Amino acid sequence: MDLSTNYNGIKIKNPIIVGSSGLSNTVEKNINIEKNNAGAIVLKSLFEEQIVNDIKKEYTYANNTYTEAFDYIKNYVKEASISNYLKIIEDSKKAVNIPIIASINCVTADVWTDFAKKIEDAGADALELNISNIPTDVLKTGNDYEKGYFDIIEKISRKINIPISLKMNYYSAGLSNLIQKIDWTNKIKSIILFNRFYSPDIDIDNLKIISTNSFSTGTEYLMPLRWIAVMYGKINSELIASTGVHSGESIMKLIFAGANAVQVVSALYKNDISYINTLLEELKNLMKKKNYNKINDFKGKMSYSALDDPSSFERIQFMKYYGGIS
Repeated sequence: MDLSTNYNGIKIKNPIIVGSSGLSNTVEKNINIEKNNAGAIVLKSLFEEQIVNDIKKEYTYANNTYTEAFDYIKNYVKEASISNYLKIIEDSKKAVNIPIIASINCVTADVWTDFAKKIEDAGADALELNISNIPTDVLKTGNDYEKGYFDIIEKISRKINIPISLKMNYYSAGLSNLIQKIDWTNKIKSIILFNRFYSPDIDIDNLKIISTNSFSTGTEYLMPLRWIAVMYGKINSELIASTGVHSGESIMKLIFAGANAVQVVSALYKNDISYINTLLEELKNLMKKKNYNKINDFKGKMSYSALDDPSSFERIQFMKYYGGIS
C-alpha cells in the first residue's frame, strides 16, 4: 500500500506530519519522531513576540536607559535566539532523513527577512510562515490585516529559494477569496488550514487571565475539512490540514476533502509519539476496507467541486435546516 504524498512539493512517505510544537524542539526528539514513521517534521516555531519579550526582559534586568545599551541587548538576544534555532536545523538535518521544515511565527515581515536566508543556508527543506493576525484592532480594516499576509510573503520570498508554506487562520470575511489571492502570488507551495490559537479564559476567583483548551479535540478537524473541501481544485497550492487530527478516520476524511497531508500535535501529546504508528495502521485498514491502494485514489473525492450537491459545505444555520425552525 502506497501512502506517499507531497508536502511543499517534496515527496514524503506518508501524510502524517508532526506539527510545530515542543514535540520537535530538539534533535533527540526529531530522531524519535523519524523512528516512529512520521512523514515530515515541522520544527517548533520561533516566535517574533517571544524575541521581543526577551529583549524587554533583558533590558529591564539590566536597568539601563542608554539607547546604545538597548541596541546591544536587542541584537544580542535576537542573535542568540536565531543561532540556537539554526543549530537545531543543522543538527536535525544530519540526524534524520525525513524532511525538516523550519517555522517562524510572524507578526511583521521586518524581523524575519534576513533570518529566512539563514534558515535556508542551515539546510531546512522548506519554511513554514505561521501568521497569527487576530483582527482585534478596531482601527484596522479587514484589508489591513490581509495585507499583512502579502507583505510577509513578498519580502521573505525574495530572500529564499526553498519552498514556503503558509499556516493561516480563519479570520477573514472573504476567506476563500483570500486563500485564492494568496495562491495567485505563486510564492506559496502549501497552505495549512488552520492555526490553533491560545484560548484565554477568566479565573473569577483570582481575577486573572488564564489559558484553556491547550489541546484540540477529535471534532475540531471539521473546520479545516470544510475549507479544504471548498478550496480543493480551485488553487494550485497544496492544502494541508491542521487541528483536530486524532484518528486514522479523521485523516481519511480530510484527504477525501482534498488535503495532501495532515499536521498532528495534540493527539501525540495526549498519547505518545508512537501514536503515529496507530494512526498509520488505522488509515491503512480503512484504505484496505475501501480498496484504495494509494492516497490519490481518494484525495478530493468528497470535495466541494466533486459533489453533485455541494451545498452541505455552505450551510451554516444548523437548527433552521435540521429542526425546521423559521
